[in-house]
Amino acid sequence: MGFVKEFKDFAMRGNVMDLAVGVVIGGAFGKIITAMVDSVIMPVIGMFTGDVDKFDSLTVGPVKVGLLIHAVLDFLIIAFALFLLVKAMNSMKKKEPEAAAPALTKSEELLIEIRDALKK
Repeated sequence: MGFVKEFKDFAMRGNVMDLAVGVVIGGAFGKIITAMVDSVIMPVIGMFTGDVDKFDSLTVGPVKVGLLIHAVLDFLIIAFALFLLVKAMNSMKKKEPEAAAPALTKSEELLIEIRDALKK
């Protein structure tokens, strides 16, 4: 039973649950961005290249460059959006006040006085 309890403790730890929620939300967010790229950005690119389907089928030798550019656009938009989200969350996080220096002991005060006297 030790293994099962250890696994349960690991799985229910806050960081693991946060990661699971992040992965699910990230997957859904990726679908939204893909839909935006497919329905908004690629038609604009298609206006310049003549046709979106022509752009997606663009190849250089065996490499499908159009699909590669499409995937890179997806990635860049997702990365930028996540950067903005993390930046906003960090700015909303309360900053902890710096801890005050601990009070000096009598011996430390005496050592400081001796040091200052020697400097003169």
